[in-house]
Amino acid sequence: MSILVESLTKVYGAQKAVDSISFSAKPGVLGFLGPNGAGKSTTMRILTCFIPQTNGKASVCGYDIEKQPLEVKRSIGYLPESNPLYLDMYVKESMAFIAGIHQMGSPQKRIAEVIEQTGLGPEQHKKIGQLSKGYRQRVGLAQAILHNPEVLILDEPTSGLDPNQLIGIRQLILDLGKTKTVILSTHIMQEVEAVCDHVIIINKGKIVADDTLSGLRDKNKGITLENIFITLTNA
Repeated sequence: MSILVESLTKVYGAQKAVDSISFSAKPGVLGFLGPNGAGKSTTMRILTCFIPQTNGKASVCGYDIEKQPLEVKRSIGYLPESNPLYLDMYVKESMAFIAGIHQMGSPQKRIAEVIEQTGLGPEQHKKIGQLSKGYRQRVGLAQAILHNPEVLILDEPTSGLDPNQLIGIRQLILDLGKTKTVILSTHIMQEVEAVCDHVIIINKGKIVADDTLSGLRDKNKGITLENIFITLTNA
């Protein structure tokens, strides 16, 4: 398994943001769903070693998030919901900067591949601050996949994209899921149905569903994913 989570808990004061959750993820696209405040982003931040867990354990590509954080970070590409970017950098310059952080030798060929892959070719010589929100999302995604990680954690990656851009990014996520483990957090149910093999739904810090898309539908008598989500998260 690329990701293994066991009894993971995160407590802030009196609030349990994540309440003893366990799950695993293998190559493919895993939809990680839940209402706002359910614990999705907290879980992703723990897995990427941005914040420590309170209890429990997790591993990424066999590396323990607590004992081997540097190895975990090398194995992950992360696109957070906020998508922090250096707006005064040019697109191509920002790729070279990220390549330097990852200590990639002779990265020019890989930078060109990723720019092509994410459809940033026409914008590569512009400053990031001049780009639309949709193209900024593409820059964030390009930076996340640049070092060719085994695991990708994408928090609302299609936020702000128009319908044409959406199709392109969905296809890219599908293609990445053929060889990588992708955790995709989104509120767009059509997106989940289009790209995900497996779905986890979290509510109030607890996992309320963990199944394949077809398995979820079978258990819920064929109702839509949106209705399944509403039923499980209104409890």
